[in-house]
Amino acid sequence: MFYYYRGMSTFGENLAFERKLAGYNQAEFAKKIGTTQQRVSEWERGKVEPTLSNIVAIIKTLGVTFEDLIQ
Repeated sequence: MFYYYRGMSTFGENLAFERKLAGYNQAEFAKKIGTTQQRVSEWERGKVEPTLSNIVAIIKTLGVTFEDLIQ
């Protein structure tokens, strides 16, 4: 099993990490969850926070837990 340590990361940094690990670019990921590439970029840069419904879509699409995104 492969383990990785990300240390103290922001939601946006964790989102970018998990998105890339899943093999999506921002545009592909945005289309998959029903938003825009610009919005994904804003989340990853910490400019805007996703809504609860967006968080649920992110978790389902990436197959991660909420804790994975906030720790």
